[in-house]
Amino acid sequence: MKHALPVSTSVVSNDSRTDLDALLTEVRACRLCEAHLPLGPRPVVQAAATARILIVGQAPGTRVHASGIPWDDPSGERLREWMGIDKTVFYDAARIAIIPMGLCYPGRGASGDLPPRKECAPLWMDALLACLPEIELTLLVGQYAQRRFLGAAARGGVTPTVAGFAAHGPRFIPLPHPSPRNQGWFKHNDWFARDLLPVLQQRVEAVLLAAPVG
Repeated sequence: MKHALPVSTSVVSNDSRTDLDALLTEVRACRLCEAHLPLGPRPVVQAAATARILIVGQAPGTRVHASGIPWDDPSGERLREWMGIDKTVFYDAARIAIIPMGLCYPGRGASGDLPPRKECAPLWMDALLACLPEIELTLLVGQYAQRRFLGAAARGGVTPTVAGFAAHGPRFIPLPHPSPRNQGWFKHNDWFARDLLPVLQQRVEAVLLAAPVG
């Protein structure tokens, strides 16, 4: 269910906003991996210092690379359904930050898109997180995000990590990738829709509704 949510008013300092604006300009100009990117560099990131929810995924696909809009594909449609929000809320950087482990499309391998470039997260992730002081909930989509944020607790793989979601709350909620290619996983793990999605939607709503209004 999608809910009407209040417009948030920032309590973050102007210095924090300025620091993040400067960092985002630098991030979007990054060309570190240019020689390895088949479609060239196009870092895709969404962030504002007031954001309360952070989504960390894998890396942009070709559609997102083409549009420059994060989660601008069927996977994004499903992710928004899981969260119980519409595009207006999802693409409101003042509420929701979106930082993939790899900011650029990495290319395609034998069995799908390649993993995120290893240079990317060490270079940019911590710096971006330091400029997001209001984050209360982080959604970890897929194995790369889960390993980065949960460490040893994610070594068993995506399925046990997601199944043990209660152990990582309320700060983190691990999720499988919402790709249509994961239909088999959803079919064989019906507990996900039954047990985790209601918790996810309640937590998303609670965090967004708790934001300052005015």
